Amino acid sequence: MGKYALTKVAFTQTRKVCDMLIWSILLALICLIWISRHLAISRGRREQIFMTAASYDGPPENAPSLSVLIAAKDEEKNIETAVRTMLEQDYPDFELIVINDRSTDRTGEILDAIRAQQPAGKMKVIHIQNLREGWFGKNNAMREGAAQARGQWLCFGDADCRQVSKKTLSMAVRHAVEKKIDFLSVLPFLETHSLWERIIQPVCGAIMILWFNPKKVNNPDHSAAYANGAFMLMNRACYETVGGHEEVRTEVNEDMHLARLAKERGRKLEVIPSEGLYTVRMYSTFGEIWRGWSRIFFGCFGTFRRLVVSMLTLVCANFFPYISALIALAVLLVKGWSAAGSSWSWVAGLAWLCVFLQMTAIARFYRISRVSPWLAPTFIVGAAVVVGILANAMLKLNGRTTTTWRGTVYRGQEVTNPASEA
Repeated sequence: MGKYALTKVAFTQTRKVCDMLIWSILLALICLIWISRHLAISRGRREQIFMTAASYDGPPENAPSLSVLIAAKDEEKNIETAVRTMLEQDYPDFELIVINDRSTDRTGEILDAIRAQQPAGKMKVIHIQNLREGWFGKNNAMREGAAQARGQWLCFGDADCRQVSKKTLSMAVRHAVEKKIDFLSVLPFLETHSLWERIIQPVCGAIMILWFNPKKVNNPDHSAAYANGAFMLMNRACYETVGGHEEVRTEVNEDMHLARLAKERGRKLEVIPSEGLYTVRMYSTFGEIWRGWSRIFFGCFGTFRRLVVSMLTLVCANFFPYISALIALAVLLVKGWSAAGSSWSWVAGLAWLCVFLQMTAIARFYRISRVSPWLAPTFIVGAAVVVGILANAMLKLNGRTTTTWRGTVYRGQEVTNPASEA
């Protein structure tokens, strides 16, 4: 064999060794990522504080006046439960304002019937017939409600929420007043009934935690800001400081942008999970999940960088170990353990270690999220779907596709069908 041939063989062998080394290093780094997730889950279980009815101390002393605002568009299935469970709250001084945002179903009729049963001043219903030009539907509805609210504090909620405790408002206001919080978002218990909900939504939640870790959100020195529109409590001064809904009139995820503005302008922001206070079922079908989370990712992240990083994180941390494990296993089965060499043994071992660490971390995450840990193996399926959702959000970001929500069609930051926008 000539000198050139020997050099070529040596080069090929060296490159193969380097490739296997890089492959092993990548798998080792992914193992470290999942180990860090285990540590974060353990730390979170020790440190995280839940707002629960068990710690109830009664309504706050000298309770400030409170206005609760709920916007509703074609919510005939949910609106009665949302309104009646809110009216049963034990908070001593609150009014409920429900804004019927051009509903085409029985939402307005149901609201008027409930209002007729309430004492004067307890509940107000605002019927919106036309969308103000340059506004998105929910933002315009909340602006109309806030303009008529008398409360020192404002609580913005959604029409698909169900209060399972009569203490939600009292606990939230007491917590905000005692901790001197200007903007408090109480997270709901998320109901999941269909299989697709249980497979996809935990993955989406994990992506949100990647960017909006509650510990960072609650740190006034960190720029991370997050709020959930299902329950946003803020004092009047905070609402005026952020510029009200006027500042977010063309934002799809107005809750996130209000939180960002509040933190940027020096207001104390906090997000806290709850247990046994209120529930919400976000989406029930695969189509609703796809459209809804595309809208959320598009509205919350707002940049290709965050969307791309989220996608790469899912692919690298979830798919790469499985692909590596299967390739290594196939090589070892075909060539035999001794013939394949130690490099393939390292790749196989690290890959399966990654898979083990991933599955156990996900099972622990599901358990604290009140999702069956036995569904952990489906996380890879959910991750594949979420990669598609993230890609769809990218298309929405540059206006190549539209966002349809509650009958509304949006393209980028514009309403494309204002006459029928919902």
